[in-house]
Amino acid sequence: MVIHDISRLLTPGHPNWPGDAPFTVTPAARIAQGDTVNTGVLSTSTHTGTHVDAPWHYADAGSKLDEVPLDVYIGPCLVLDVRGHSPVPPEVLDGLESVPERLLLYTGQPAHWATFPEDFAALSPAFVHRAARLGVRLIGTDAPSVDPLTSKTLDGHRAFWESGLYILEGLKLTDVTPGTYQLVCLPLPLAGVDGTPARAVLIEQ
Repeated sequence: MVIHDISRLLTPGHPNWPGDAPFTVTPAARIAQGDTVNTGVLSTSTHTGTHVDAPWHYADAGSKLDEVPLDVYIGPCLVLDVRGHSPVPPEVLDGLESVPERLLLYTGQPAHWATFPEDFAALSPAFVHRAARLGVRLIGTDAPSVDPLTSKTLDGHRAFWESGLYILEGLKLTDVTPGTYQLVCLPLPLAGVDGTPARAVLIEQ
């Protein structure tokens, strides 16, 4: 079995969306200081690194994280190389006769962000709607958002809400060959929240 970890490694100072809470792990108990175990206190935004957006993140009437079916994030997927497109247009789906329910997009983001990427490929609403018509349920991207950094209208997120698709952002796809895989993405089981960091892997079929 060949497994590709497509989750971004969270390190101290990992860049987050401007204004979001930074990622920190504060030491707590330490064996070296006489405690029986080592522990830490984790603090971060719900949209740090590789993460899922629950619909409630962008629509007050949307489902919260614990209401999203887990099978959305597990199953056959297709990885597409869409570098050179910004925003990603529906034409990248031309010629695809069959598309699985999960679609992951490599837009060209590096494996590690030294600073937060301010210029990245968003998704056009037309692309999202066309993917929905093809039977897609989940779209993942290596970019930090499906909308541009400066967007105030969030047209991409709105297209997801209108079409009923789910969002996975901040993937690491630099070492993945485009093609079909099994996706296993496990969001943290948090109740009543708008999103969470997740561990995502691809298994070669």
